[in-house]
Amino acid sequence: MPFINSVITWVMKKRMHQIDQFIRYPYDTQEDWFQRLIYEARYTEWGKKHGFSEIKNRAQYRERVPLTNYEDLQPYIDRIRRGEQNILWNTEIRWFAKSSGTTAGKSKFIPVSNEAIEETHYRGGKDMLSFYCNNHPNTKLFTGKTLGLGGSQHVNEYDSESFYGDVSAIIMRNLPFWAEFSRTPSMEVALMDKWEEKIRRMAEITIKDNVTSLAGVPSWGLLLFQKILEHTGKTNISQIWPQFEAVFHGGVNFSPYRKQFDKILPENVNYIENYNASEGFFGIQDQKDSDELLLMLDYGIYYEFLPMDELDKEHPQTLTLEEVETHTNYALIISTNGGLWRYLIGDTIRFTCKNPYRIQVTGRTKHFINAFGEELIIDNAEKALGIACQKTGAMVNEYTAAPLYQDDNQKASHEWIIEFEKKPDNLEMFTDELDNALKNINSDYEAKRYKNMLLQKPLLKPVKHGTFYQWMKKRGKLGGQNKVPRLSNNREYVEDIRKMIAPE
Repeated sequence: MPFINSVITWVMKKRMHQIDQFIRYPYDTQEDWFQRLIYEARYTEWGKKHGFSEIKNRAQYRERVPLTNYEDLQPYIDRIRRGEQNILWNTEIRWFAKSSGTTAGKSKFIPVSNEAIEETHYRGGKDMLSFYCNNHPNTKLFTGKTLGLGGSQHVNEYDSESFYGDVSAIIMRNLPFWAEFSRTPSMEVALMDKWEEKIRRMAEITIKDNVTSLAGVPSWGLLLFQKILEHTGKTNISQIWPQFEAVFHGGVNFSPYRKQFDKILPENVNYIENYNASEGFFGIQDQKDSDELLLMLDYGIYYEFLPMDELDKEHPQTLTLEEVETHTNYALIISTNGGLWRYLIGDTIRFTCKNPYRIQVTGRTKHFINAFGEELIIDNAEKALGIACQKTGAMVNEYTAAPLYQDDNQKASHEWIIEFEKKPDNLEMFTDELDNALKNINSDYEAKRYKNMLLQKPLLKPVKHGTFYQWMKKRGKLGGQNKVPRLSNNREYVEDIRKMIAPE
């Protein structure tokens, strides 16, 4: 095993030269991918409709092709799911990544081509390991196995020759046979769709292996670790897996989970973040102990960036990589080797650096609270909760928030439903710290809170441990691709939770 570890580590480090090329020549890399995507799709139905054969540059592309969202592409995707091909992409598509569709309120089925699997998702996974090996030259990661938290897959009801499922399940199902030797549990267990049974089976099986890393969504990884400790009677994962050294995570903000992981993992464990989604793989933490992600530019994706003040305009003007500025919120727009064209993924990012291009994910274009002109985004909420937890010793497990509108009995405020892993000794103090942090982070919120004239202090309602799990289960939303909606401009989620349980 030490020999195999050395060989794999050497192979991973060789990729760093290619990564250095797109870091040095970012605009050329993006131009190359733009031209290739347009060329490959020129004879598809979408390509013919928008004259891809005549498009010579990115300016023409912006003029001829409208910005799209899932609802715009859904009629085309539905036809592909029924077996038609050469609609959005020029090669056969048999896989569809099912997303929870939290911004649209229904499931989305994102087409995943073979090129997207190989050039995007697989390359992202390999590069994540390449960065890790480069930053940790003495790693023993490959002397053991990676505990992989996969989703589930299903046969397409319209076409028995195609399938849908979580993007993690699609990646696992298409891995080469030899990759099975480096991961645990077996594919049969990893792709189970009954999550409660799957967590139990994974806990029973994986304790027999030499696990050196975890890869998956933090919320499910934490639940699995807690199940393993409960099953074994141990208090720390190092007592079960002495060589455990890394957590590769993505999908949700890690900050609310960090303290909980620290309590049950070895002190020297490394946390590595990635930014991937059903639609593609976009960023990787390339530096130790950093909250910035390197924007990956050679993954079969052409990027555009939409300033947030352009979002609701009739003719929004996007920017290319060359035109962006740091510390500005942009809606992320992608054109991909899976047939998504000028697609608003729904995420917002900001650039922290332009040499190389590093980013932070700041929230969602539709997951925010702006009921009173406060423009509260998820990034604000996560930071403020972190500050409140730090100052009060609390730990937040899950939360959601929504506006509380003024009526005869109450004044306007924000209502937060919070499930604490560790409750603050003084809830009023926690509320004050959260409120003050939001004022410091968001000037619009601060203005609306001025002397309680428009907005009152937040109203916090703690709920019992497991409440959000039961709520997600009730909604049929268990699984790695389904996330608790954090902020909403309406009270649908808050009221649904209130009906289900009585707050503590």
